[in-house]
Amino acid sequence: MASTAKSNKPKTNEQIIAGFQELRQQQRALASKISEVEMDLKEHNLVIENLTDVDPGKKCFRMLGGVLVERTVKDVLPAIVNNKQQMSKLIETLNKQLESKGTEINKYRETHNLKIRGEESSEVEKQETKPGTQGVLVS
Repeated sequence: MASTAKSNKPKTNEQIIAGFQELRQQQRALASKISEVEMDLKEHNLVIENLTDVDPGKKCFRMLGGVLVERTVKDVLPAIVNNKQQMSKLIETLNKQLESKGTEINKYRETHNLKIRGEESSEVEKQETKPGTQGVLVS
């Protein structure tokens, strides 16, 4: 019963803006996570590039959960390649989520007729710069 009473009340401006801000925050968090995973992916690519030229029997060290573990290159390289592939899949998934979050934000803006401050001024400038008839007095 409480949920039906709540849905019947129109949202206040503060609630609408808070909902929009929450969606934007979620979008920023997704973008941040994508950039973080992309940096890790670049690091993995560098390590793979360097380890492919090294003798497979040579020992190397790998950090696992805060513990430095001694292994051989032939043991570490396949695990790093696997991690790289998983990161690539994760980036694809996060990009899809970011895209859907963007469409969700646009729908929310259209539903609640929200305008962002920077967009309003650019639309006004476009209207002002349209060629029109100007009255010129010639004497």
